[in-house]
Amino acid sequence: MTILIDRDQGITSPALVPAERDLARDHGELTIGLINNMPDTALKATERQFMKLLQAAAGAHRIRFHCFSLPSVKRSPEAKWHVESEYSDLADLRRHRFDGLIVTGAEPVAPELDQEPYWRDLTDLIDWAKLNTRSTIWSCLAAHAAVLHLDRIERRRLPAKCHGIFDCEAVTDDALTRAAPAPLKVSHSRLNEIAESDLDEAGYQVLTRSLQAGVDVFVRQYASRFVFFQGHPEYDALSLQREYLRDIGRYLARERETYPHLPVSYFDAATEEKLLRFEKQAKHQRHPALTNELPALNLRTDIAAGSAAAVLFRNWLQYLGADADASVVPR
Repeated sequence: MTILIDRDQGITSPALVPAERDLARDHGELTIGLINNMPDTALKATERQFMKLLQAAAGAHRIRFHCFSLPSVKRSPEAKWHVESEYSDLADLRRHRFDGLIVTGAEPVAPELDQEPYWRDLTDLIDWAKLNTRSTIWSCLAAHAAVLHLDRIERRRLPAKCHGIFDCEAVTDDALTRAAPAPLKVSHSRLNEIAESDLDEAGYQVLTRSLQAGVDVFVRQYASRFVFFQGHPEYDALSLQREYLRDIGRYLARERETYPHLPVSYFDAATEEKLLRFEKQAKHQRHPALTNELPALNLRTDIAAGSAAAVLFRNWLQYLGADADASVVPR
């Protein structure tokens, strides 16, 4: 199945085409693969986010866009059916040429990254992408896994979850951050981090960082240019809210021991006050039924969701298309 995306015409209905035509690289277009390993609850939202992001960033480019998922990522029957019926087979990735890849993180299920059930598939993908793409983006947990595999850089556990909208600044003059807003407002949602000192020592180049959240975007050049995001620039305005409410629900259901912290610089002041009062109530009357008493939620007016991502991805597509005529056909 192929989904056609055009900046002016938007996203059209899916259309069936022969596999050979679907995966052929026509003159003057870019072929982009999304390896979507996000948890089942975020699987379809992640597809939509990247489709909209590529549409916003496309400019004059023509893109052929294919979704994949690592087969070793554990799925519910419903999510597995969606992947098997709507996504391309991962074997097609190796049989055809892709200009760029976007690889998402996955929900951790093991105490260490190299013990995850999808570790072998992911490291094989890392090794393949080094030689077979012009550039690959590694997002959040995928970025942590990539630097562990490539240079044995261990991520470090944070004392509290890094969760919210953070002001990031460009610290290196690079084509990827050209014309980026200052500051870049980027969503982060993670329990671990890669230390900048470890990246410097191993030869990575940090492009953006936040005083609160640490390293944001960093790169390393192989035959392919690897771009690493510790954050989630693709998140839409409500992504962090969905995660926060999910974690509250898990706390009330006793599926996690600690109550989640408020996302940083995300809800407006009145909403934060209401949520802090609800937190006190939840800790005192811990019960799943309390989710019915959650207050109405309003976001801050200055979160600027997606503004940084549109610039970063436009520059990324321009890098990929530097040697090609530009016009996006996604999948």
